[in-house]
Amino acid sequence: MEQWIADNLDKMEAVAREGICDRCLGRMFGKLSSGMTNDIRGSMIRDALAENGKDIPAPDMCPLCDDVFDSLDIFAESVAEKVNEVESNNFLVGSRVDPDVLKKEKEIWERHGLDNYESIKTELNREIGKAALPMIHRPVEFKNPQCVACIDVRFADVSLDLSPIFIKGRYNKLSREIPQTIWPCRVCHGKGCPRCGNTGKMYQTSVQEIIGDIALEMCQGNEHFFHGMGREDIDALCLGEGRPFVLEISQPKRRDIDLDELEMKANMSELAQYHGLQFTERAEVQRTKTATPSKTYRVSVKAEGKVNKERVVEVALSFKNVHLNQRTPKRVEHRRADLIRDREILWVEAEVTGEDTFNLTLETESGTYVKEFVSGDDGRCEPSFSQALGVQCRVETLDVIAINNEGMK
Repeated sequence: MEQWIADNLDKMEAVAREGICDRCLGRMFGKLSSGMTNDIRGSMIRDALAENGKDIPAPDMCPLCDDVFDSLDIFAESVAEKVNEVESNNFLVGSRVDPDVLKKEKEIWERHGLDNYESIKTELNREIGKAALPMIHRPVEFKNPQCVACIDVRFADVSLDLSPIFIKGRYNKLSREIPQTIWPCRVCHGKGCPRCGNTGKMYQTSVQEIIGDIALEMCQGNEHFFHGMGREDIDALCLGEGRPFVLEISQPKRRDIDLDELEMKANMSELAQYHGLQFTERAEVQRTKTATPSKTYRVSVKAEGKVNKERVVEVALSFKNVHLNQRTPKRVEHRRADLIRDREILWVEAEVTGEDTFNLTLETESGTYVKEFVSGDDGRCEPSFSQALGVQCRVETLDVIAINNEGMK
């Protein structure tokens, strides 16, 4: 007799008298031995009991599992059929089991003080996966599966959970009339109303949607999400090498899409352009969203009166490594916490273009409100360019011309 059986014979007899099948009996002691299936383990336990005068035959119908394992081939075929409809490099099987079965199983564990059991869900997942593997022709992956096939064993119904696709790149925003991401209508909050023409959106497209809608169709996914390295205002352009972003596609049935084709189709738009598309991993989302690169801007400024060219240049040069106290601007205070933020202006250069107009090129710390630095925002930003010049100024146009993070190219 195997030692692991001899050491637990009394407990095994008590569990066997629950009237359960060999497979369920073996599973109750699944961690006591290895190298065999639970039905073989259960048969060995029952034989050992019989040798010791404890003849406890297996039931015709198991009251615990309802002989669900007799349908393994059906479950495997259902899983394989569903998984083979999608693209993935690997898969994993999960299962949904009747809650009453799980309750009965737990009661047996607790009633007999078992601590070396395996759950019925774990066994079903493993055995269905083993039976499906030859029909799927891709490996099982436990840590990061691209496709999880969850089968409800009550109905042999299979649902798929597909890991997202992540595509990184850079974009240039060429319109002052679109936002970076989808902007739900402020009135109906996305439900659709007369204000938004029943679209649910404040703006009819965005940097996100131009490329996201195309990628969604190519991947046959459910939804797209856009993760940018910061964002520019709607009325600002993003030029130069562009702003890094990661596009996320949920539940993609196709994964191996042609990124050159995606880029070409997206770049048919006159509102935004995209380049450097590459597949990436989920971790890139966090890296992109938490990066704090400095930004270089070009702004055209109008003053409320004539300005002296030399004085404008002098004031610009004075803002070198200057720290600002910026209170949350009036224009965003309805959606941002009212805080005072310390931000740094790294340098400013000026070019006077008219009696009351000039251009500024400046590099700032991430998160600096450039419009408010120029205007002062009624004293909410100190110091400001207007304050230093002694003439009230406002930004007419603003362009992001560089995201200064060489490691993200």
